[in-house]
Amino acid sequence: MKERIYKIIEKAEDEDVVSKIFDYAIIILIIASIASVILESFSGFRTKYDYELYLFELMTVAIFTVEYFLRIWTADLKYPQKKALAARLIYLFSFMAIIDLFAILPFYLPFIISIDLRFLRVVRLTRIFRLFKVNRYSDSLQLIGKVMKEAKEELLTTIFLMFFVILISATLMYNAENSVQPDVFPNIIASLWWAIATLTTVGYGDVYPVTAIGKMLASVIAISGVGLVALPTGIISSEFMREISKQKVCKCPHCGGDIG
Repeated sequence: MKERIYKIIEKAEDEDVVSKIFDYAIIILIIASIASVILESFSGFRTKYDYELYLFELMTVAIFTVEYFLRIWTADLKYPQKKALAARLIYLFSFMAIIDLFAILPFYLPFIISIDLRFLRVVRLTRIFRLFKVNRYSDSLQLIGKVMKEAKEELLTTIFLMFFVILISATLMYNAENSVQPDVFPNIIASLWWAIATLTTVGYGDVYPVTAIGKMLASVIAISGVGLVALPTGIISSEFMREISKQKVCKCPHCGGDIG
């Protein structure tokens, strides 16, 4: 029974109809749950359907809780090389297990500890993490996760470079504009907002330089931002192409070598 439950709750195999039904049901429930979170933000809708929303929340939390504990129970089948306790601990601290926990935690937390209602609203927003549960049932989303994992070093380097350029830009603009616009560029930290808006090519226009040297710096920084923003995009795109190429490689039925 335990092995059958494990096969059902894990990603469905082509011939396992019950597992497929479970997968689709969970996906639909996750989407519906996210929709309820969005609808709750409309005060009129929340007031009119408060009881129905609560019942739906009760049902989804119950289903997600059962699923969460079933996955803990069958973790030793997911990690057969580990002992039962070690396998369960590995699963409990895995990314998807933490997402599963965050999906149900806001419902149970008020029963355990006394929480200020304002903080409770913030905690309840963690229900949006249910959306990430879809990752377990989607090949495309799993591909995104794999790409991000493979390119993490390059992305971290790019993020560090972006932070460095933003900091330098804010410092230069502070020195160029502070004497003329002390309220707009009072310090380097406040100047970071302008640097981020400019380098990301958003350019809100709420903060801008007025001196000649400030405008020259802004022009160079804005042009640099075009290439800087393109860096992580190029890294992710190339990694996507590499992963897709790997998946398209076929095995020869006779020798087992790669073909195509």
